Parts: sequence; C-alpha cells; structure tokens
Amino acid sequence: MTEDQREPNIETADAEEAPQYGLGPFSIREVALMGTWLVAFVVSFFPIYGEIGRGPSVWSNGIDWVLTIGVPTAAVFLIVLRRLSPQGIRRVGSLGIDQFASVAFSVSTVLWLTMIWNSFITLANQRFFAATWVVWVEFFLMLAGVLLTVFAPFIAPFAQDFSGRPEVVAHRSARPVRPVTPRPVAQPRAEAASEGAAYGAYPDYAPPAAPAAPAPYEAAGDTGVAAPAASEPLREDRGATEAAYTEATPLTPEAETPATAETTAIETEAWESAQAPASSAAEDSAAPAAQPRHQAFWALVPEERDVVDEIGIPVFRISPTAWALVIEDRGDVFVVRHEDGRIGYLHDVSGVTRG
Repeated sequence: MTEDQREPNIETADAEEAPQYGLGPFSIREVALMGTWLVAFVVSFFPIYGEIGRGPSVWSNGIDWVLTIGVPTAAVFLIVLRRLSPQGIRRVGSLGIDQFASVAFSVSTVLWLTMIWNSFITLANQRFFAATWVVWVEFFLMLAGVLLTVFAPFIAPFAQDFSGRPEVVAHRSARPVRPVTPRPVAQPRAEAASEGAAYGAYPDYAPPAAPAAPAPYEAAGDTGVAAPAASEPLREDRGATEAAYTEATPLTPEAETPATAETTAIETEAWESAQAPASSAAEDSAAPAAQPRHQAFWALVPEERDVVDEIGIPVFRISPTAWALVIEDRGDVFVVRHEDGRIGYLHDVSGVTRG
C-alpha cells in the first residue's frame, strides 16, 4: 500500500471519531469516577465496626486507610491533575494514570470484601456481625470504581474516553522483555592444563626465552694451555717473553726467527682453543631464542567484544578505539593479554585487523 492510499484512510478514521463532550475539562467517565470517590471519602469517616458513633472508622483502625481509601484518593487526584496540567505527572512508575486507578480501586474493593467476609466468619462463630453498613457501602462504591476504570473501555458510554488517544512510546518497564542468550562455555583443553602447571598463573602463555649472555673466556680443558682473559695481559706476557729471550740470546736474524714463530704458534693455538667452546655455547643458547613459542601481534576489533576465561566468564572487554596485544593465535581463538597482566580468550575473531 502506497502513501497516497494510506492518507485517505487516516483522514477517514479521524473523521469517524465523534467529538467527546463532558463537564468542563472532564469526561463523563471522569466525572462519574470523581463523584463515586467523593461519596466513599465522606462515608469512610463513619465507624466500620460496632455501634455508630462509638466504633472506630477506617482512618483510626491502624493503617487500613492506606489501601482502602488512601490509594483511590491519590488516583482520583492524578486524574484531576492530568486534565488541569497535561504536561504534569503522566504515569506512576511504569503505569499510566488510568492503569494506576484500575489497580487502586481493585485493591480497595478486595480489602472491603475481606472485612465483609471476616464479619460473616464472626457471625458463624459468635452469632455477631461485626461490620456496619459503612463496609457494605464502601464495597459497592469501590466496585463501581472498578467498573469505571477496569471495564470502562468495554462499556458504551465510557468507551469514548479511550478511543482516539494519541500513541506514545511505552515505558521501558512496560516493553517486551529482551531474549536471554546462553553463556558460551569454553571447551576444556588438556594442553592448557599442562602448560598451566609449567608456567604458573597463566597456563596458555609461555614466556619467550631470554637472550643468552656472552660467555667469558675459560681455560681450555684438552690442550693444557691457559687462554688469556683479555688482550692487554697477552701483550704484556709477550713483551716479557721477548725481553727475557733478548737478554739470553743475541739479537741476530738467525736466532730471532725461531723464537718469534714459536711464540706466535702458542698464542694462536690458545686463542682458537678458548674461542671454540664460547662459540659453541653461544650458538646453543641462541638456537631456542631464534624460535619463539608464540608470535605476538597487535589486533584491533571492529566493535566491543568480551574476552573470557576458560569457563566463559568475561574477564575484560576490548574496544575498537585501542589496540589489543594477542600473544597466541589458535586459529578461531585469540589469547589476549590486558595492560594489567590479565589474560583471556577472544572467541569472535571475525573482522580483526592485525597490526
């Protein structure tokens, strides 16, 4: 149906709504309800038990007056205030004023009926009817209030008061409830339990291996020659050896050549034997460091998502306004680490941007 087809129907519906007449600003139903309440309010000051003039009224019988006549009085006051100040109070909690009046007169009717029922029980046991005529009058007046509030939309003279009212958005407590989503349950993993025993508080996080420190020079075990600790002591030892050899042997070309060659051979052998264990130790320690257990990266989600623990309880949330550190990629699950050290699982990895 197009807009042109709907507009004539709306105009026809507005034309079918007959004007509502009443007494001043009040409708016929509201005037009848206010008259019923006024009579009930005056009668409530008469005794409800015992002899007239001696027994207690509903106002002096504890807090019975609150629900029997007090709440209906508040409902009628709100109906009057709604007509005199349309922008004033329009609801009581999640109830509209007419709904509140329906509840008020219904509860009051039940309480007056309870007094009559208890009086019949007293009559059966003690041959004495405790309630006075006030209780009967109040019961029928409140029952009339129920007809003017609860059943008024179905009674022809009063139904006009409810037709043609403008539609408004319902209170949030009166709207349909939201569906409940089952909490996701994480699948148990034996690997996570074993890693937790090995690494402590965070079972799914393996700390990367620390880089190996350079090994100091040590004595060679198989050659029997001590390796020098640094280059300066080596130069001093070499100078002392050459000085001692010069004093014992004249500096001739024939005598100098064998001593120099022998000293150089000893130094070279000592350096090679000392550097070989250090090189092999550095290679062995660098091998596991070159292959980290987890490749961490930064991730950015398109919307806010929950990061949960192993049993599915949310630990923290990540938002599209900040990058999150992923310490392990398991395909359909990311292991995410928070700034404060908390670690959880991100099950929804769709649309994640890797940084």
